[in-house]
Amino acid sequence: MSFFSIWSALQWYLRPIIKWFLRKTTRLCELQRICYGEKAGAARSCNVEKSLMLSRTRDVKEVVSYLDGTVLERRFVPANFRHILDPSVGIILRVKKINPSLHGSFVVSFRRCLEQIWSYRLLLDEVEELRKLQYDSNDQEHEEKLLRLWSLLVPGEELEGRVTKQWQDIGFQGDDPKTDFRGMGVLGLDNLLFFASEYPQASSHVLSHSLHPKYGYTFAVVGINITSMAYYLLKDGSAKTYMFNAKRHLPSIHLFHRFYCYLFYEFDKLWIESKPQNMMEFSIIFKKFENAVRTELADPASVFRINIEVDTV
Repeated sequence: MSFFSIWSALQWYLRPIIKWFLRKTTRLCELQRICYGEKAGAARSCNVEKSLMLSRTRDVKEVVSYLDGTVLERRFVPANFRHILDPSVGIILRVKKINPSLHGSFVVSFRRCLEQIWSYRLLLDEVEELRKLQYDSNDQEHEEKLLRLWSLLVPGEELEGRVTKQWQDIGFQGDDPKTDFRGMGVLGLDNLLFFASEYPQASSHVLSHSLHPKYGYTFAVVGINITSMAYYLLKDGSAKTYMFNAKRHLPSIHLFHRFYCYLFYEFDKLWIESKPQNMMEFSIIFKKFENAVRTELADPASVFRINIEVDTV
């Protein structure tokens, strides 16, 4: 048995004793200590989630299971928060013997944590669904999105046809973009379309870099690679730092798209700064970028924003 396994086993057995000791000495349960002691956002919500997942109390496990069920049923949305969260918070208060009249700020903080944690889980399901949905050229909605992407990125030029070499001008590999969406499905298209529509200046700026005679790259294909990166950061939980620190927003598909835009814009900056000899250096630079992002996300205090800087290269 490895040292890590022994340490994990020790933590499992010692955890109840440590919690009991801290409860006696601080007169606060673990959830209260987290909500009062950790900064609002990723630090607080991630630790609340960990505490709830490690709980051995039957009622707490039932609350977690119930909230998971509302996610599976796609009911965990703001319009339903009151009748979903009020009883859930009430059970935790009763089990942990917390007086809401004395600990009103805890109730507010804890409730916000639940909103963030289970909104993130709902987002995971929604993103997975879009990733699995393959681009269908017979689907009018899919086709309209693709044509809108072209019109946003190349507003002054008409497409000669649905299948044309012009698609390569915005970084698709061949004459028909649908083949490039196989790995990430409609999620890849939705990300690109959001970037082009919500951040027209930034997307135009990045597209111009991709057309550079020396440092150019395939804009759309790289964008789909960024979708893959954002997807896996979301799936393994790394993206919680970004999602939980977005103070005015709960985790949502809109916030996921914004995360994608940040990643694409920042990758473009690194690519140009790296002055690559050719596209053969893509995997090395992309891995360097991913490692830097993961390092930043590992700090629960990190906040990500797109800071648009117009430059010439």
